[in-house]
Amino acid sequence: GEQAHGHKAFDPIERKAVQVAARRFVDSLVNLLFPVRDRRGMSLKEMDLRWENLQQDFLHIITPLCSGMDCCCERLTARFFAEIPLIYAGLMKDANLYKSCDPAAYCTEEVILCYPGFYAVMVYRLSHVMHRLDIPVLPRVVSEYAHSQTGIDIHPGATIGPRFYIDHGTGIVIGETTVIGRNVKLYQGVTLGAKSFELDEHGNPVKGIKRHPDIGNHVVVYAGATILGGMTHIGDNCVIGGNVWLTHSIEAGR
Repeated sequence: GEQAHGHKAFDPIERKAVQVAARRFVDSLVNLLFPVRDRRGMSLKEMDLRWENLQQDFLHIITPLCSGMDCCCERLTARFFAEIPLIYAGLMKDANLYKSCDPAAYCTEEVILCYPGFYAVMVYRLSHVMHRLDIPVLPRVVSEYAHSQTGIDIHPGATIGPRFYIDHGTGIVIGETTVIGRNVKLYQGVTLGAKSFELDEHGNPVKGIKRHPDIGNHVVVYAGATILGGMTHIGDNCVIGGNVWLTHSIEAGR
């Protein structure tokens, strides 16, 4: 059968197959982008072959997901992979920020290999492109994989600017309509969530409206802080203390 918005309904075996294939794809892509995570030496020919295989894997994953929808899976695959070089360049900036922010990080390789915050951001940036391409289901499957590995829950629909830093990270929640600017640092246990949900005439939550806060540029949010609401805006250069509960906006520089 078909679910709302044209998303295909899967039986349990199909769901498990999608999860397994998506997780394998993410691991393979990450290891190809950052060979430091995969110590086996690769020739250029082998890298080209793995790149081609990854594109085929992606196509095979999204084809059943897009069944019944008016889209071209080959075109979606090409568009996703065309963005990978830009994603990679941005992730290297993120990794360098970790190295400069944390005195316990001695090299970029250590960040890539060991930091759950960087891994969560890396997977988020991949899932966000899938989300922007309107690929059903897969962005959430991919983001939940990172969540299960790190304890960091970033919805693929969130918008996060460059040079984003998560320290420790466990327990962080970033909701679907959150917008985060440049050079933002979050510490463990931070929640950027919804204050309440608008309901329709049938009592169901209204989808697609702004529910989560905006965080400006050069903001630091310390451990355990909770910032809620779609109308809540944290201005540039603010510092939010640990365990703070915020449901109202804060002017820049506070």
